[in-house]
Amino acid sequence: MNATRRLTGLAIVAALGLILGNELRAFAQAPAAGQDAAAKGPKYTQAEYNAEQACAAEKVPAAVIKCADDFVSKYPNSDLLVYIYPLYYQAYSGQKNYQKMMEIADKLAALGDKIGAQEAAAAALKTFEEVKKPDNVTDDAWAKQKTVSQLTLNGIAAQAAMNAKDCSGAVTYYKAALALNPDDLTFNYRLGQAYLCMNPPQQMDAFWSIARAVTAKGATQAQSAKVKDYLRKLIVNYQGGTVCDSLTDAELNELLQLAGTSAERPSSYSLPAAADLAAAQKDMTIASVVADLKVGGDKGKLTWLAACGLEFPEVPGKVIEVVKGSDSIVLKIAFVTSDAEFEAATTPNMDVKVAGQPEAARVEKDSAVHFTGTLTSYDPDPAFFLHWDKAKVKEEDIPKEKGAPKRPVRKPAARKPAAKPS
Repeated sequence: MNATRRLTGLAIVAALGLILGNELRAFAQAPAAGQDAAAKGPKYTQAEYNAEQACAAEKVPAAVIKCADDFVSKYPNSDLLVYIYPLYYQAYSGQKNYQKMMEIADKLAALGDKIGAQEAAAAALKTFEEVKKPDNVTDDAWAKQKTVSQLTLNGIAAQAAMNAKDCSGAVTYYKAALALNPDDLTFNYRLGQAYLCMNPPQQMDAFWSIARAVTAKGATQAQSAKVKDYLRKLIVNYQGGTVCDSLTDAELNELLQLAGTSAERPSSYSLPAAADLAAAQKDMTIASVVADLKVGGDKGKLTWLAACGLEFPEVPGKVIEVVKGSDSIVLKIAFVTSDAEFEAATTPNMDVKVAGQPEAARVEKDSAVHFTGTLTSYDPDPAFFLHWDKAKVKEEDIPKEKGAPKRPVRKPAARKPAAKPS
């Protein structure tokens, strides 16, 4: 394992040596060959070198982290941080501490010029393929160490690309890392961010990748919940903030279910953007909504996303039943658009909740009404039904309150004429 770590470490050093320049290449050879540090005029002391080697010799992630913490505390500006940060990264990877892995990747990429870091890591990845397995190392051990190093290098290259605003390059490196470990929360999340920073942004691929981060097996409940909340906000913003909460939740749950079973987004998967919803609303009427919802399919889905939560004015209908409550009235109404439909209607296909208008209770069965209300939900065919809230019935359609019945006029009793005076 020592030889394996040394060779994989050399591959990382080959990359990061390009970041810090020729002087790092000079001392990079020292740990490998055990040369006298003083002879080369290095940028580190013998004590620093010994401390770094002690950390490299640790095998338990917690011990590696403690050792690295001590090193950074004692030598915060050491050139040997180029060795310490990869040790951190691998240790946090072993603990599945994805937040710390991201922080270390940022620090590692920030050690030198960002473009140089990207090119250096790419060069190291190429060099790494040429490193032969030591004879005294098993195939399994070599494959494991090779994968860890490739993940680290791809992560470095991807983060450097992001820092340099090379979002397409970052996508390439993150996807390469995910080919090695498809269920990695950090790389899936960062891939989503890389898609978002492309010009133009690739929102569907971004949503898919971030959804994969939510469903990553190694994610804790808290991590999953945090990323899920972030993804929901992205979807709400993408759709303009006008979609009903229940529909956004349904879209999110469907996305999580689909993304959890496939690393790649199928080309058929998409969500309507704010512009699509605005276009659907442009010439929308309640009659067109009813027609589209009954047809169903993609057209019906788009129409419902655009229509849910909207207020429609003067919706026509025939009253089938009036249900009086303590604080509201529910009208069971059949939606009609013609005299023939009005005459034929015998069953309701809408319930309309009216609040703050007690006089609406005077609406009579089988009468024609118009109301303005908010469309909140619907039941698809075969039992098609629209549900309305915050409705007001048109005043002209409410019968006038009947006056109190007049009291009968009583004729005064006949009185006998007064007796004539004698």
